[in-house]
Amino acid sequence: MTENRARLWPLYAAGFTTAFGAHGIAASLGARGAGHGLSLWTLGVVLALYDGAEIVLKPVFGALSDRVGARPVLLGGLVAFALASLVAALAGGQDTATLALARLAQGAGASAFSPAASAMVAVLSPGRTGRAFGSYGAYKSVGYALGPLLGGVVVWLGGLTALFVVLAVLAGVVALWAAVAVPVVTPAPKQRQTLLGLARRLAEPGFWRPTLALAATTAAVSAAVGFLPVHGREAGLSALVTGAAVSVLAACTALVQPWTGRSVDRGRLPAAAGLGIGVSLAGAGLAAGAIPGLPGLLVAAVLVGSGAGLATPLGFATLAAHAPEGRLGQTMGAAELGREAGDAGGPLLVGAVATAASPAAGMVALAVLTGIAAVITFSTTTTAPS
Repeated sequence: MTENRARLWPLYAAGFTTAFGAHGIAASLGARGAGHGLSLWTLGVVLALYDGAEIVLKPVFGALSDRVGARPVLLGGLVAFALASLVAALAGGQDTATLALARLAQGAGASAFSPAASAMVAVLSPGRTGRAFGSYGAYKSVGYALGPLLGGVVVWLGGLTALFVVLAVLAGVVALWAAVAVPVVTPAPKQRQTLLGLARRLAEPGFWRPTLALAATTAAVSAAVGFLPVHGREAGLSALVTGAAVSVLAACTALVQPWTGRSVDRGRLPAAAGLGIGVSLAGAGLAAGAIPGLPGLLVAAVLVGSGAGLATPLGFATLAAHAPEGRLGQTMGAAELGREAGDAGGPLLVGAVATAASPAAGMVALAVLTGIAAVITFSTTTTAPS
């Protein structure tokens, strides 16, 4: 058992790396964009390139990991991420074109090692898939939470170049660690798959119900992280208070996921109920976020974070349990696409409604859609992974 856990630690580190890289650079560019000569439009494009690469490439690399094995895709993605970060560091982190290409290349690298790591977590944790995904998700949440904070400290000490150096070293170390500790797993034999067969499989409740839950809770987290501080400032709260609320959200997500994973493995948390409760909590948190003042802000942070902490490990464990033999990477890559859609769509919806009305109205609008997703998730019973 100890040996199996040792094999999982580099995969958890890979999850931390992609999260830290995404939010560390994004927050630092957002805070210092003017100092780098970036217009708001250019800043938005540079930031979107990372997520855009993930949306396009995650399903591709997920399918590739089924063909050649998840381990080489994992290692190749980490090396590509490290090289992209190193090139940006050598260029000084100032040239806009270099920044854009670096973010695109980083996103491509993350698109490879993120679904490959998810697939390896499932393969290397028989009988404890829920707990393994709970830990994996918790470390990603820590990366998301610490990215802006630690990234800001590194940029303050040595500029954006120093942050790219840190990311290059981090990805390189994780790649070496994975090369030593993660075993070679022979790809499972699989039957030829047609496009019609793929469409039928993606339409099965065992795939799209957990994917819907992952997309809905990710949208809630992304929107809450972006717009709860805006709503708090409108209520007269300081940046320190609103930042603390976002930290509470991240902490709840990180703490709830391991508990959820253990409950899944012990058969105490049915899939349909757990996913539905998680999405419901996230929707209720968005609605609470519309309440002015500190109480609404804190309640929103706790509920949204806890809802994501429930849905994330349960969703991935359910996907792993229902993935056909030889299609685990493809399944994880397609599910990650759903998460990325939620990550981008949640803030877009809230921002559009907030522009027309207010941030509170935007969060209520997303809360309504999240509530609908919760009803749909509850409506079909999905067998819990064993």
